[in-house]
Amino acid sequence: MNSDFSKPQRQSAYGIIVMAAHTAFKIIKATIFLFILAFVKMQGNYFIYLILGVIAITLVSFLFAYLWYLKFTFFLDKGKQEFIVNKGIFNRDQVTIQLDKIQQVNINQNILQKIIGVYELKIDTAGAHGEEVSIKAIDETSAYNLKEHLLSKKEILAPEIQIHEEVENSTPFLKISTGTLFKVGLTSNYGQSLALLAAFFYTVIYEGRQLLDAFKIDKDQIQSAVTGMVTLVSVAILVVALLIVLLIINLVRTFYKYFELEISKHQHALLISSGLIAKKNTLVNPNKVQITKYSQNYFQKKMNMLNMSLRQAHFGKSKKGHEMQGNTLEIPGCNPSERDELLKMILGKIPPAGKTFIPDWRFLNLPIFFKMVLPVIIFLIFAFSFPRVMPYISVVIVYLCVGIFMIYMSYRRHRLTVNQEFIIKKSGIWDISNEIVSSGKIQAITTFQYPWHKGVDVGHLSLHTAAGQIHFKYGNYTEIKLLVNYWLYQVESANEDWM
Repeated sequence: MNSDFSKPQRQSAYGIIVMAAHTAFKIIKATIFLFILAFVKMQGNYFIYLILGVIAITLVSFLFAYLWYLKFTFFLDKGKQEFIVNKGIFNRDQVTIQLDKIQQVNINQNILQKIIGVYELKIDTAGAHGEEVSIKAIDETSAYNLKEHLLSKKEILAPEIQIHEEVENSTPFLKISTGTLFKVGLTSNYGQSLALLAAFFYTVIYEGRQLLDAFKIDKDQIQSAVTGMVTLVSVAILVVALLIVLLIINLVRTFYKYFELEISKHQHALLISSGLIAKKNTLVNPNKVQITKYSQNYFQKKMNMLNMSLRQAHFGKSKKGHEMQGNTLEIPGCNPSERDELLKMILGKIPPAGKTFIPDWRFLNLPIFFKMVLPVIIFLIFAFSFPRVMPYISVVIVYLCVGIFMIYMSYRRHRLTVNQEFIIKKSGIWDISNEIVSSGKIQAITTFQYPWHKGVDVGHLSLHTAAGQIHFKYGNYTEIKLLVNYWLYQVESANEDWM
């Protein structure tokens, strides 16, 4: 592939294979159940039609991929400092991206791309549609050269093969070991793994019902058999098995996503590389990071490690969930010294100590009433109406005690620390997080006060950034207004870019 990106060029011809596989996968994913149902109910002499359907999907996929390959071109306009992509088979689109609006450029490689020797290059901006451009097939040298040009905004004169060599030779200052990843898998991300497990069971149950209908199996027999196997011992075994499965899923997800995670500094950007099967390389400009966050729970504290995340700009209301997550770079398993090194690179310095603001005790009122007292009252009314529920009253007492303790811990951890340059929001119950934002990244500030809190001078604060909001609730309203005036003065008098 030509590395002179000032001239329009196509991707590698291997992109036809990549796009064909991608299109075929989407078609099969949407129609897989219809194929299974047809395979089960179809008579033997009609099996040939099923084979013809598979062949038709393959041919359509390759035809679509070939047309996409012909119509997809890209180049760099060195005069206007723009990256221009022309794409579309029937409706032609031209995407123009200003180089200074690019947040990060990712170079990924899945199994198929690894086999045929190409990479996928993704360009992400702060636009409403998230990922603006994805180049499915590009060779390694061209990918790294293009990536450097997109982020450094250099004049595009000729091929610069040395850029790729410099990236390859850069020494990582942070490298997560296999043992550290194992600890991360055991101590974090339980919520995501539980959601994944719940989605899996929901899919199995839904598809199982469809197959029972297809095979005309009596559901009552299945239900009676399952009911007969349910005992106290079997439920305990099932709970233990689910916990083990949850840990295994957590470990697999962690190793798949963060295997051989390395971070190195290359000129004015950070190069983050990780992935077990699908390798992902991300080059991100530290100036474009809006919020820097690190978190730690009890077990991680004992193991002397923590998790970090770098949040960049997004327009959350217009994006799909996975696109929003793509603007958050996760770095698990750091030790305190590595965290400090990253903070220096992202923020320019380690945030110094400042004045800490604490919330009023009224922080506890609404959560305790709506999450504890009200549900317990509803349960008691239900229990007195249905005596069968009364034996479970002890569970309610445990729920009430644990819930109030958790709300109290969230109150103890809810803190806002302010110094001349940075704002640090501390929060959490189990995972204690610290969110750091520079005052120059603030785009808007919201303060409000409930009418019944005016007499006690209690109010709320929201700091709006391009990567989300930071909330401080039930603080001293007079102090909040003084802080707002100080931050507005800093934003108006400073000459810093938020991107």
